[in-house]
Amino acid sequence: MLTSIRGLSAASSLALVLVASPAFAQDTVQTNTGLPEPDATPDSGISVSGNVALVTDYRFRGVSYSGGDPAVQGGIDLNHESGFYVGTWASSLDVGPAYGELEVDVYAGYGREFDNGLTMDVGLLYYIYPTEDVGANVNYFEPYASVGFAIGPVSTSVGLAYAWEQDAIGGQDNLYLYTDFEAGIPDTPITLAAHLGYTDGVYAPPFQTGLSTDDTGFDYSIGASATVLGGLSLGISYVGVDGPVVDGFTDDAVIGTLAFSF
Repeated sequence: MLTSIRGLSAASSLALVLVASPAFAQDTVQTNTGLPEPDATPDSGISVSGNVALVTDYRFRGVSYSGGDPAVQGGIDLNHESGFYVGTWASSLDVGPAYGELEVDVYAGYGREFDNGLTMDVGLLYYIYPTEDVGANVNYFEPYASVGFAIGPVSTSVGLAYAWEQDAIGGQDNLYLYTDFEAGIPDTPITLAAHLGYTDGVYAPPFQTGLSTDDTGFDYSIGASATVLGGLSLGISYVGVDGPVVDGFTDDAVIGTLAFSF
């Protein structure tokens, strides 16, 4: 599923991109006799998952979308055992009146895990800014695709997201390529992660600062997370971009996360 691709690939939560296979619904409830209860409903093959988080800074591909301040985020997904899913994710914002104070992402896609451990995920994401205050059209679409695999104890994923030419992004397009690495420390709840992304288009970090006309740029992060109680987790990551530096916007930052998944 896409679970938190917007937040996690943005290094807003744990500086990770996780390519996960769809969750499966729970089995039919059974009595002590081993027979299904009379009023038990058939398994629909659909499961629901969600997450909420408090982050010290909402960084999307290395760039702050919360003005360097904390942000509240959360999402929910409906997953079918076939691999298809739909979901939504939202975050508070502070990037000016053209975007308002809220971002809501809606997405749908298909994810699958193969017998050899290879995973794949494809879908379409729609970025919505419902509280923009200047009458601007800033909502846009972005298809995405990724492949995940293991190299020894390290889980690796590579992916891309491409926003075609749209009025909401100034009639320009944007290509984002990334790779992510994740490894758990044996006998601990700690997971280490690293991320490298490359942008070519209107949303390249140097271009966004207004200090450069270059429309390409890199972002990177390295971090760690730990599950401390049930679905509760803590994370910390170091995030940065290349190019011109603007404090609270594109400067390197240490991001903390408190998240709960269910």
